Amino acid sequence: MFLRILFMGDIVGKPGRLAVHDLLPDIVERESLDYVIANAENIAGGSGVTPNLFKKLISYGVNFVTTGDHVWRRQEIIPFLNENRRIIRPGNFPVQSAGVGYSIIEVRPGVKIAVMQLIGRIFMPAVRCPFLTADEILEKIQGETKTVILDMHAEATSEKIAMGWYLDGRVSAVLGSHTHVQTSDERILPKGTAYITDVGMTGPHDGVIGRNKEAVLHKFITHMPMQFTVSEGDVQLCGAVVTLDTDTGRARDIKRVRAAAE
Repeated sequence: MFLRILFMGDIVGKPGRLAVHDLLPDIVERESLDYVIANAENIAGGSGVTPNLFKKLISYGVNFVTTGDHVWRRQEIIPFLNENRRIIRPGNFPVQSAGVGYSIIEVRPGVKIAVMQLIGRIFMPAVRCPFLTADEILEKIQGETKTVILDMHAEATSEKIAMGWYLDGRVSAVLGSHTHVQTSDERILPKGTAYITDVGMTGPHDGVIGRNKEAVLHKFITHMPMQFTVSEGDVQLCGAVVTLDTDTGRARDIKRVRAAAE
C-alpha cells in the first residue's frame, strides 16, 4: 500500500496557524494526502506550543505534531505531552523529560506508521547522541511497522545530511526542520529513504525566519537585547510530500510544497 504524507515545517505564530487553516484543505485534496504531520514548536507567539493550539491544528486537518528545542517554552504543554501520543518531543532529550520521542499510529485499519523526532547537537542544547538514539528507537519499534518518518530538528546542514546517510534504508524518510529555510535538495537516497535538509517554515517570510526584521537587524548591529515579535507579511505554507510504500518501508517519491496565503 502507498501512503502520501505531508510534513509541514515550523509553524510560526498566528500567521502560520492561519495559513494552515486556510491552505491545508486544498493541499490535502490536490495532493491526495493520507496523513499530515506538522512541526509546531513555534506556534505560540513564535516560541512554544500549547494544548489549545495543538487542538486547533488537529481541527484544521493536521494529524500529528512534532516540536523541538522550544517545546518547554509554554509550561502548560508539559503534562499534555504525557497524555497525548499525537505530539512528541525530541527522543534524545533526557529520558526523564515529559513526553516521548516517537509514536506509532494506525493511519488506516491495519496500517501503522511510526513518527520519531531527534534534535541535533551542533549549535543546539547539550543532549544525547541523536545517531545512537535513533538506533535505540528503531530497535524498540522493530516488528511494529516498516514505515518510519523522522523529523530531524537541527541547525547544521552537515548533521542533517549525515543522519540521512546513517538511516538510509532503515527509515522511510528523514525530513529536516528548525532552520526555517526550505532547501532544494530533496531526493531518494540509494537504499530508499526520502531526504530533504529542511522542509521550510510555515509563517511570515517578510522578516528573518518569522521574526520582525527591524528588531533582528537592531540585534545584529548593536548586540543589544531585543524582543523578537512575529512578523506578518508574505505568509507561506512550506513542507514536503512523501509517497511511501508501507509493504517495504521505502519511499517512492518526495517533492517540496510551497503555497502562499492571500
